[in-house]
Amino acid sequence: MASSSLPPADASASPDFNVLEVDIEAETLGSDQDGDSAYGDDLQSYTTSLKSSVLNYRFENGRRYHAFKEDDAKYYFPNDDEENDRLDLCHHVVTLRLDGKLHLAPIGQEPGRVLDIGTGTGIWAIDFGDKYPTAEVLGNDLSPIQPSLIPPNVRFEIDNLEDQWVYSSKFDYIHSRYLACSIKNWPRLMEQAFKFTKPGGWVEFQDFDTGFYTSTNGEYSRDGIIGQWADKIADGLRKFGVEPDPGAKIENWVREAGFTNIVAKTLPFPVGTWPKDKTLKEVGAFNLIQFLDNLEGMTLGIYTSAWGWDPSEIKVLCAQLRSAFKDPKMRIQNNMYIIYAQKPLDAVD
Repeated sequence: MASSSLPPADASASPDFNVLEVDIEAETLGSDQDGDSAYGDDLQSYTTSLKSSVLNYRFENGRRYHAFKEDDAKYYFPNDDEENDRLDLCHHVVTLRLDGKLHLAPIGQEPGRVLDIGTGTGIWAIDFGDKYPTAEVLGNDLSPIQPSLIPPNVRFEIDNLEDQWVYSSKFDYIHSRYLACSIKNWPRLMEQAFKFTKPGGWVEFQDFDTGFYTSTNGEYSRDGIIGQWADKIADGLRKFGVEPDPGAKIENWVREAGFTNIVAKTLPFPVGTWPKDKTLKEVGAFNLIQFLDNLEGMTLGIYTSAWGWDPSEIKVLCAQLRSAFKDPKMRIQNNMYIIYAQKPLDAVD
């Protein structure tokens, strides 16, 4: 059964950002609060204790990008310490939004053989391996950025997941997250996932939109600096054949690949501490920090290669973007899509 919470497939086929807007209730500012002030000391004090419990690393200067199969698997974001810390923070944001869950697919207590495609820092695979000690977890990625101290049931390999998969046996569960802005041929990826899932096994795809919106009469506008920046990131990736906004399209791709029992969910993620809900406020605080911490990392590769910008111009732009992101009157949010589905028991590859 398929959820109807996502936009129709034809609506998301346009390069224009077209997304279901999900309401988040904003917190009402008290009379002693200045509604015109930017996120500042309050945000810092609110997030310092939270962030210290999640990240315990030192940020370093410079940018580093992957080199493995760079000609046919170019990834436009860094893989250095700053970016890896941001990805680990994103992992915390997502699990917080999912009430501590690592997945939504009904995989049972002994999920068996598990593949985490595009594993990144490997934090999801490690947490999954800890939670399910009987599982056999394999994570793959273009970059060898995963730690060496890992659970005994977890291992990592360096691979381009858009190449032909050559695994000797199939998986009970295939997991994917944060592949937006990195995949050229999503239908082929789904076909390979279907081929290497055992009959009765599950797949789960979790991904974001690059675009933003406001659902609470915020002052965010797509014509503003943040909206223009997001559009330029998306359009720059399209110039190189990469899909920046797969989220709303995944449900249809999963169905076309042959999966059934499809469940699709759309979750709004606030940016900033403006929501009234306590959990969403914490999610928004971390989400804002992950943008502020590494705007250059998200911008440099695409703006220089697709648009010919000079790094000094990008530095100025990122300073302006930080000011805009810290404006609580924007009330910005974006969507995460979670789609899980099952391979039929009688499936024939």
